[in-house]
Amino acid sequence: MTNSYLTVNAVDLSDHVRQVTFNFEAELQDETAMGNTTRVNKPGLLNWTLDVEFNHDFAAAKVDATIFPLVGAAAFALALRAVNAAISATNPEFQMNGVIESYPVIAGSVGDLLTTTVRFRSAGAVTRD
Repeated sequence: MTNSYLTVNAVDLSDHVRQVTFNFEAELQDETAMGNTTRVNKPGLLNWTLDVEFNHDFAAAKVDATIFPLVGAAAFALALRAVNAAISATNPEFQMNGVIESYPVIAGSVGDLLTTTVRFRSAGAVTRD
């Protein structure tokens, strides 16, 4: 991964992304009954999280100006691709509505590059284009 694509609330923050982890899962429900000798799991509701580490930037229309007002706000659109190129069968785009779980505005030690890691949580289904 050298050139991911990420928009947050229609703002392209791709050039600030250092690392991205998109987790998509189904909550498993225990359907084990009397007589079973092995656990039986059944898929339940779907869930996703998106963890993004950004090179921090306090300029207009950059990381802080985009993320800060979204903490505790209504759901907003996110779009993610592994490669910042056209959507295709080998470069799908994942579109979803999310909310922000946490945003460490400033954190670091002397001499560190100022970065921030934001966790986005599901507020709707994922569409895979």
